[in-house]
Amino acid sequence: MPSCQNCGSAVTKQYVRVFTPTNVDEPRVCPRCDDMVRSGAEIRPARSTR
Repeated sequence: MPSCQNCGSAVTKQYVRVFTPTNVDEPRVCPRCDDMVRSGAEIRPARSTR
């Protein structure tokens, strides 16, 4: 099963298909990452706690 590169949490294949580029098998950040967020095509540190 794929895992998040940031926190190591398991993610589904469907999540990988939707949120990663075609040739990438593991996302850089997932919904469980409290310290990072997606901002368009970039990943950035969160400005506030979620």
